[in-house]
Amino acid sequence: MYRKRLLSAVLGGLLLTGAAAPSHADEAFRVTYAGSMGVVMDKALGPAFARQEHLTYEGQGEGAYGMARLLASHKVTADVFVSITPGPMSILKEAGLMDEAVPVASTRMVIAYNPQGPYAARFEAASRPSPAEPWWKILMTPGFHLGRTDPASDPGGQNIIFTTLLAEKYYRQPGLAHAILGDPQNEAQISGEGGLLTRLRAGQIDAAGGYESATISAHLPYVVLPDEINLSNPAMARQWYDTVSFSIKGHDGKEQVLHTQPLVFYATVLRNAPHPDEARRFVSFMTSAEGQALLRENGYGPPKGDNLAP
Repeated sequence: MYRKRLLSAVLGGLLLTGAAAPSHADEAFRVTYAGSMGVVMDKALGPAFARQEHLTYEGQGEGAYGMARLLASHKVTADVFVSITPGPMSILKEAGLMDEAVPVASTRMVIAYNPQGPYAARFEAASRPSPAEPWWKILMTPGFHLGRTDPASDPGGQNIIFTTLLAEKYYRQPGLAHAILGDPQNEAQISGEGGLLTRLRAGQIDAAGGYESATISAHLPYVVLPDEINLSNPAMARQWYDTVSFSIKGHDGKEQVLHTQPLVFYATVLRNAPHPDEARRFVSFMTSAEGQALLRENGYGPPKGDNLAP
């Protein structure tokens, strides 16, 4: 589980001007988000918004499905929730906590690797045009340790499975997904979302399937994957992405079949937000020129698609 809290109190302007602090200054403005967004939220967007609004910001990240369930069960209260893919937002919709969700960014799936790791040279070679060895063969090396997140709680954990299933079709390699991943909920490969790239950087795993945005934010090299398998191109949805699915056991023990969803980040103001006005301004800030510049600097693509209705 990834939990990262950052408090940004902006007092300098108030001291210089003698202006009174907002009435909620002693209460943190809280944004909950998909754990892969930790860097851009807590080091860029959150602090910038806190300075602009003269408030205290607190960020909390976790697998998007897991966080949505915490919000829906009222175990966590927040002002804004930012999700990857529409799926977690449907949990808030069912709980009556969402009015509308706005696209704020996008990304694509990549294979991240440690530049000092034993497979770095092979991955670097596999990243070149017409490589002698494809990236998926490296992942099948005996003793290779791939890291990924839990598909039951994190969309990223689902998307690396979709990526390998699509690779199986695209490269015409029957059995490729199982050879790389084992079972969808293979505990030997699964890590908490926030700690996955930290483990990669520390050399505890050899590579990780994840989002380009989080990989760039973590300053790690990666292998770019074709549009047919990286889940980033809406034009590929009907032709490629929608042709794969898999099943897992959910937290309730019931079998569920999962399907691909666009790799778009959505933000919503929660209906029980303690600071609804600031929450609306934060979502607007994310889609503003300044907010989009901060997202772009941290490896995120532009928003795609339409708003999600309640």
